[in-house]
Amino acid sequence: MNRVGPVMRPLFVATILVGSYLLFLVQPMVARMALPRLGGAPNVWNSAMLVYQSLLLAGYAYAHWLSKAEPRRQAVVHLALLAACALTLPIALAAPAGFAAGWEVLWVPLLLLLTIGPVFFAMSAQAPLMQRWYSLHPQAGEPWALYAASNLGSFAGLMAYPLIAEPLLSLDGQSMAWSAGYLLLIALVVACALARRQQAVTQADTVAAAEDAGSPGWRRIALWIALSAVPSGLMLSTTTHVTTDIFAMPLLWVIPLGLYLLSFVIAFSDRRDLAWAIGLFAPVVMLACGGLSMISHGAGGSLIAIASLALLFSVATTLHSRLYEVKPHAAHLTAFYLAMSAGGALGGLFTALIAPVVFDWVWEHPLLILAAAILMPLPSLLNWHRMDALDPQMARVAAVVFVAVALCLAWLLYTVVSEREPFIHRVFLTAMLCGMGLLLTGWRVLFLGVLVAMMLAQGGADTIETTLKGERSRSYFGVYTVRDYPDAKLRQLVHGTTLHGQQSTDPAHAREPSTYYGRQSGAGLTLASAPALFGNGARVGVVGLGTGTLACYHQPGQHWTVFEIDPKVVRYSRDGTFTYLSRCAPGARIVLGDARIELTKVAPGSFDVLAVDAFSSDAIPLHLITREAVEVYLRSISRDGVVLLHVSNRFVELEPIVAAIARDLGLSAIERMDNPPAENGLTPSSWIALSPRPETLEELAKASPDAPWEALAPPAERAWTDDRASILPYIRWNQLLGTP
Repeated sequence: MNRVGPVMRPLFVATILVGSYLLFLVQPMVARMALPRLGGAPNVWNSAMLVYQSLLLAGYAYAHWLSKAEPRRQAVVHLALLAACALTLPIALAAPAGFAAGWEVLWVPLLLLLTIGPVFFAMSAQAPLMQRWYSLHPQAGEPWALYAASNLGSFAGLMAYPLIAEPLLSLDGQSMAWSAGYLLLIALVVACALARRQQAVTQADTVAAAEDAGSPGWRRIALWIALSAVPSGLMLSTTTHVTTDIFAMPLLWVIPLGLYLLSFVIAFSDRRDLAWAIGLFAPVVMLACGGLSMISHGAGGSLIAIASLALLFSVATTLHSRLYEVKPHAAHLTAFYLAMSAGGALGGLFTALIAPVVFDWVWEHPLLILAAAILMPLPSLLNWHRMDALDPQMARVAAVVFVAVALCLAWLLYTVVSEREPFIHRVFLTAMLCGMGLLLTGWRVLFLGVLVAMMLAQGGADTIETTLKGERSRSYFGVYTVRDYPDAKLRQLVHGTTLHGQQSTDPAHAREPSTYYGRQSGAGLTLASAPALFGNGARVGVVGLGTGTLACYHQPGQHWTVFEIDPKVVRYSRDGTFTYLSRCAPGARIVLGDARIELTKVAPGSFDVLAVDAFSSDAIPLHLITREAVEVYLRSISRDGVVLLHVSNRFVELEPIVAAIARDLGLSAIERMDNPPAENGLTPSSWIALSPRPETLEELAKASPDAPWEALAPPAERAWTDDRASILPYIRWNQLLGTP
């Protein structure tokens, strides 16, 4: 063989690290740019991920096609593509023609595709191409560790966004810094191309190596796709759960994706010890954490979220380690990555597009966990069923006994959970069931049976019952459950695991407000005072319909407009499921669509009171509480009008943010914190009233001396804006972690 130059491994590692860093830094950046237009529902991020996975698949297909050309031609074509895509920089949100409400599943991906499509496509191809170029050197060795480096760069990019880029830079600054990084990447790719410009390995050598390696065959390719699809889908279903009840923000969006990428780093590392250890304990994690995956209501949300993240990391590392073990010869590198990318896109397609349409709940989550249990290696820890001294027939009898014991334990666990007995009982029975499952790892079907029994015992039976009763529905924006309690004459609407409103089924009390909207709440006091403040013809706007409880405060002569983004929620008030709107404000106008966008279309000064109650489970979407959002609200109210913000939140302290916005915009602000007796069907709530006219708030406070309003907490140093916002300083970590 001809003498060749140095391998230059550091150069290729640096190029792959920089490219992957930029590739995954741009994902939350674009999602953050789109937040004011798209809202903060978990499925928005899932749609974004589907777009990214599709572009990644296209990029890998391009890399696979290009890798068949002569190396110098590959360099020319790829650099030309990177240069052409540089013309689309700096990144700015596209502005396609708007789609009607209800078609978010289509226009959200289109918006993201138009915004980031070309440059993301070009960059997604560089990692497999750089590995291919690296492997052309005869002394290069196996290139797979470079894939671990690629995912390490991706992980660093994801973590850098919420921890560094978002707190320190505006969106314009982020876009400019990212563009500079893109130019650096082009320079590195040029250096890699020059390093291989006189490479002695010819295309004929590459073809010969591929033929010697043999075709992987369709069965092996199908396994690659399956081992990629399940972790990808599980990552997105975990994201849906975590962001539904906490906050729609990049910090929480990137945690599941970051763990998913970190699993590749471990699985494709040259050192196998850590991957082996995680795979060894994966069955324990599968049983202990996977058993919680069918809980659809109740307490312990943070614990379940942590368990879900632990399960995701364990499953992804184990399945990706198996993927590494069945990898092909380096000659088939680009085909291998193409199959992996296809699997990732299929997992995203199933979770982001198919599941919300087909399922009434997040059934994709437990289904993907069961699929993972089918695919993951199950090491037989004791090998007791294969002992020479033990007759095979006796081993089968023992297995039947273990299954019977497991079923009894599952029944006891179901009883303990249903009757809400002490938590220690639940922990003990769960540990016993995990032990039974581990004893049955030699029989995958029996192991799966124990896992399913744990799922059913810890909430799955109730989840299935709710589905069979038809009490649950699902839309692009979440999962809704309508529960009737005949003894209490009560009907509730639950979004995710958070109470979204309730109504008495007793006609005598059907008009009585409840939950966060009691007569002593900030909303109740303000709306009851509307005639005194604004006259009998007061104009009221409500952002977020829910069960329609605020309509209880409608009075004759008033003009009400309700803004609601989800057609499913509107249907509940129109089909008689909840009758607040039809009983109390039958003439109210309903505007379907994102309230922030729709409010820009109304005439200035259209409302005297605007109540912003746009829950996304237990979180207000970030794009509805920025300075620009409040400016939209102020434009829509009269000069002496009031904006009411519902800021009740378990996990984020929103009051300092609103105080900072009020300070910057020169607004007067007061807060009503209501802590009513629980037995009255009311819920503690915090409402903030904003007004450009201080006298209006003074009159409001005087109207309710028995329910005092308070001054706001000290303002944050910087108000949230569409361009710059970080919630890290305002997280209630004790609530998030479940500590006192």
